[in-house]
Amino acid sequence: MRKRTVHLDFHTSPYVEVGKDFNSEEFASTLKKAHVNSITCFARDHHGYLWYNSKHHPEMIHPRLINHNLLAEQIQACHQLDIKVPIYSTCQWDEYCMLNHPEWLCRTPAGKRINMGDAQPNFNDVLCLNSNYRNYLFDHVNDVIDSIGATNIDGFFFDIFFLVPCDCHHCQKEMQRLGIDHTIEAERIRYCHLMLKEFKREMTTLIHQQVPKASVFYNGSHVGPYIKSSLKYYSHLEIESLPGGDWGYDNFPLVDRYARTLDKDIVGMTGKFHTSWGDFQSFKNIEALEYEVFQMLSFGAGCSIGDQLHPSGKLSPATYDLIGQVYSEVEQLEPELDNTQPTAEIGVITPESIWDNGMTLNESLIGCNRLLDELGYQFDIIDLKADFSKYKLIILPDIIEYDEESFIKLKQYMALGGKILLSYQSMDTGIYTENTLTGNLMKGYSSWDRDYIYPNNILGKDLPKEEHVMYEQGMAVDSLNSQILLETREPYFNREGKFYYGHKHAPSTGKVGVPAATQKENCIYFSHPVFKIYRDFAPRWVKRILQDALTILLPEKLVNKPQTRPNLSAQLHVNGEKNKYLLHLLDYPLKKNATQLYTIDERTILFDTKFSILVGNQQVKNIKLLRSGQEINFKQQDNYVQFTVPKINGYEVVKIQCK
Repeated sequence: MRKRTVHLDFHTSPYVEVGKDFNSEEFASTLKKAHVNSITCFARDHHGYLWYNSKHHPEMIHPRLINHNLLAEQIQACHQLDIKVPIYSTCQWDEYCMLNHPEWLCRTPAGKRINMGDAQPNFNDVLCLNSNYRNYLFDHVNDVIDSIGATNIDGFFFDIFFLVPCDCHHCQKEMQRLGIDHTIEAERIRYCHLMLKEFKREMTTLIHQQVPKASVFYNGSHVGPYIKSSLKYYSHLEIESLPGGDWGYDNFPLVDRYARTLDKDIVGMTGKFHTSWGDFQSFKNIEALEYEVFQMLSFGAGCSIGDQLHPSGKLSPATYDLIGQVYSEVEQLEPELDNTQPTAEIGVITPESIWDNGMTLNESLIGCNRLLDELGYQFDIIDLKADFSKYKLIILPDIIEYDEESFIKLKQYMALGGKILLSYQSMDTGIYTENTLTGNLMKGYSSWDRDYIYPNNILGKDLPKEEHVMYEQGMAVDSLNSQILLETREPYFNREGKFYYGHKHAPSTGKVGVPAATQKENCIYFSHPVFKIYRDFAPRWVKRILQDALTILLPEKLVNKPQTRPNLSAQLHVNGEKNKYLLHLLDYPLKKNATQLYTIDERTILFDTKFSILVGNQQVKNIKLLRSGQEINFKQQDNYVQFTVPKINGYEVVKIQCK
């Protein structure tokens, strides 16, 4: 996959003249100068109009497009400069079809249109891919191939694939045939999942019959476990994640850590916009764009930067100066990045199954991701169907639901030497039954809205030996066949009714309460939702008790970094021969200096930062900083190589070459 791509949006009103300043040679040379080697260009947009000289539907060409060969000339000019041009087309949104074919729209049980966007007028009424609109799309793709020419096509990017609880008569008929109850929303979602899988199969087959090597991607603004059943119809995965939009800065790391386990090439996608799509004449801070692109590299992904072409057809020089500054750095690193993959010592189980089309990820998963990254652990996010044997430790954060097959799988994993950390309600086998994984009797919710933990010399070793508040209600458990690692202390009472107390909660009585953490063999359990607490409040004491528990389970971690630099992200990659390591170091301060979004406007500069990397019995030949070109000294001791990086200016990649 190309690592320096642009996704060029072109959703353009039919009331605007288009293309008066377009020059194909200038278009391609601007991209080349900006170190871009792939750009996604439009065949059809959300307004429903075409950007090429259509053979099948000339009436659908944008009514004010001056040059009907716009797409073809974009492709030809880019190909001459070795720039690939995948072709974009919309799917579930199309304003023209929405207005002219209401019989193709998704419907609620009450017969109302299903809208997933702005207030009217808009193009966000959802079209049903189970209606005759499906044939319209197949005809459209055949038209693109016929009009552009199969030999000129690099691939297709199909946008807007949402799981919609459609209850139109087309879907009702198919659900009845399959024995699916259309009166239940969850069942309609399940049917939509099956229907979209079949659509992807048919569309990919149609394309590859005519353009065998074409890339194909279906974008639903998210990549998660639901995609696995149709994964073979994708050539690669693209993670749309614009931090200034609905996604936020937590989104990309979580999605990529899961997507990279699916054995597909991955491209991360941010935008040049200060906010999100369609933010014309705005420019992202160079520091923010650096951070987002370098983060993609550090997580093992290629890079895509979203832009939107002005109706004039002319690319913004300032935008491509901005993109070029970052992509010149990516281009220099590419030879070293090839044939390397992120390492992982921990697998974190996601609670996600079917995506609900929202942009809000699970709170406990966010907290777990933040905490592990701050501590320097190397981890993937996986589902319960994954191969656990790849990981030394499996973490089940807070609310991973019990099912018998997964429970047995976890016990087998632990019997073979695997370690498990779980919290709160994860793998809860039921009230007043012994959980044979944790060795505890579950008695339901704790009596206290907020109680306290009391650190000791096992968990919270470096904390003051007094009570520390826990901000969420925990579970009440009895230790039957487990060792208590951490105790709770009870408050005087809950802050309610006549027992109202102060501004927050009643203080501790000092009385010992239910266990806060237990251990049975290689399994440690926390009775509070510790990862959600960390996401919501980030108490250092919660990080410390989890750090101590992780050290018990994983005494040798892959990467040791300074704990005084929690924002310093350290991602370790290894090559196929296991004789070269790349340590990606990334530290840019994220700020909330605007009410509408988080921003980045400076780099963190670090000096003389110490690291140690687990290399086992391999002999290190040399260590080099790839961005600065500097070789640095090192020493090897107890399976680790130790070194000091003299300077990290926002981002550095440390190459550790073994003999």
